[in-house]
Amino acid sequence: MTSTSFVPEDQPAQPAAEPAAPTSQATTPEEFLGTVVAENAAAFGGQLGVATVGEHGPVAAGFSAPSPAWSTIKVPIAVAATLAQLDAEADVRAAITASDNDAAQRLYSAVGPEAVDAVLADAGVPTRVNTAALRPEFSTFGQTQLSVADEAVLANNLACSVGGGAVLQLMRQVDPLQSYGLGVVGSIFKGGWGPDTAGSYHVRQFGLVARGDGGWSPVALTALPADGTYETGQNMLTAAAQRLAASTAQLPAAACQP
Repeated sequence: MTSTSFVPEDQPAQPAAEPAAPTSQATTPEEFLGTVVAENAAAFGGQLGVATVGEHGPVAAGFSAPSPAWSTIKVPIAVAATLAQLDAEADVRAAITASDNDAAQRLYSAVGPEAVDAVLADAGVPTRVNTAALRPEFSTFGQTQLSVADEAVLANNLACSVGGGAVLQLMRQVDPLQSYGLGVVGSIFKGGWGPDTAGSYHVRQFGLVARGDGGWSPVALTALPADGTYETGQNMLTAAAQRLAASTAQLPAAACQP
């Protein structure tokens, strides 16, 4: 894995590779997600994790271990701030649409970890936000360990959470500079990215993908590019998102629709 330097959150997205042509029609969500992972690996190498939520709970394929949430954790932080009725609308907007780190830190400092834990629990995610200074150069909350299954569950239930609807509206307005992956297929989403201790980037997103029937499907993606670069991670997510959006009939509809 190639070591890279930190990429600030305002770096423009890079052009994505063309998605691989579908190789077969899967018959279950598990099979479909496995196909998406296999096609992505063939095109890019590295590891891809993808998840959705079906009738019997989350379904994941590929990389499924918990890993740092990075800026995706700003979604429950923003929900907690909305519930607290802080006079912080500008910070909530900046944390979601521009992934502003300072805005998110102010919100988190105001509401505290217990409020964020409560939002996660309300959405069906039992993980508690990280409060230890594991990597002092990064926020504590960004190092919260979430799997793609956890984030798919969050996407599945967010619209039913008190305060979730307002944040979902902001997730429709993500800065175009960050609109790779789910952003190129008209999704409601939030992304996050950062380097591991060796300098190799993890790039992740979660949200709701538009279905042809007017509804939305919950999805979560995490890319661990073979070359360790943020740019390749972007391209992996874009190819996977395009594949998912082209076959939404094979994805379950979200239990909570926005």
